[in-house]
Order: sequence, then structure tokens, then C-alpha cells
Amino acid sequence: MSDITPIKIFMTGVGGQGTLTATTLLAKTVLAQGLPVTSGEIHGMAQRGGVVESTVLIGCKSPKIGHGEADILLGFEPMETLRALPYLKQDGLVLSATEFMPPLSVAMGKQKCPDIEDVKKAVAACTSEAYFLPSQTLGLQAGAVQAGNVALLAALCAAGKLPFGPEALEAAIKANLPAKIQPVNLKALELGVEAIKTS
Repeated sequence: MSDITPIKIFMTGVGGQGTLTATTLLAKTVLAQGLPVTSGEIHGMAQRGGVVESTVLIGCKSPKIGHGEADILLGFEPMETLRALPYLKQDGLVLSATEFMPPLSVAMGKQKCPDIEDVKKAVAACTSEAYFLPSQTLGLQAGAVQAGNVALLAALCAAGKLPFGPEALEAAIKANLPAKIQPVNLKALELGVEAIKTS
């Protein structure tokens, strides 16, 4: 296993979005491929609306991701994508949701919410490899807004940066998610793969 190229994935979102569930699902997908994986929470289990950050590290010796070290940044909320950009390696891959879930400070008018073009500009200054997907909309199309996270994970698996593709995620959904929510998540997977092909 020593010949595996280490991959550091930094994931960020908002409490109540299911970021940690997505982290666990991705880690289980990696594990099922027989690859060494470490996943952790940087700070999470945040109250609804708080920031949640987590990591999935494939074949890495250190369980941490410092600034400028993430090969992949997965942002389940655009403001959080923006905030997490310092962690991204120069020319790393960014997959970001395009729909905002403004934190309390914005909802109360204490802070201004950037628009998606601002986020795209900031990302473009760091890397040319970026995909922006309307993951909440994709989740709703699949049948549940939370399934948008699976659409984003599917897009990541289809981006060609991991040592496996979307079929590995499909197998992990079937192996790990309760039967009653599998159809929605499998549909979200399909939509996420489709979305990255057309973006």
C-alpha cells in the first residue's frame, strides 16, 4: 500500500447540513476499496447553522491538514468554501455548492453575504480546477435536500482525482445507508455525476 499517492480532502459546511454524515460515507467508501483512510472532525457537531469542518485523508501519515495542504476542498455551502480556501493547495481541486445557507450573523444583518460570483473569483485566484454545483437543488430533485451532499460526493468521485469512481460510492450507499433512504441517495449520486459532466 506504500505506493498509494496520499490525498487530503478538506470538507466544510454548515451545522444541520449533514456534512459529517457525508464525511463518514466517503471514509467508508475509501475503506471498502482496501485503502488506508483517516477521517476526523476539525471542529464540528456545531449547532444548527454553525460551521462544520472535517477531513478525509487517504494514505496519509499525518491525520491533520494545515493551510495550503488540501488536495481537494469540498464545500457544502459557498461561504464556507470561501472561508476554507487557505487550506487548499495551489491548483488543488474545489467542488462547491452554489446555494447559500447564510449563518446567523448574515441573517441578522450583522455580516454581508458575498454573492456566488465573488466566491468563484476567489476560487479562480487559487486554482483553475473548480466545479460549482447547485447541490441543494440536486438533492431536492432526488427527493431530499440533504441528499445534495451525496450529489457533491458523486461529483467528486466522477472528477477523476480519487483512486475509485462513482460506483464505489454507490456500493457504500447500499452497504451503509438505511434501505428506506437508499433510493433518494442513489438518485442524487446519478444527478451529481451528470452535473459534473455538463459543468
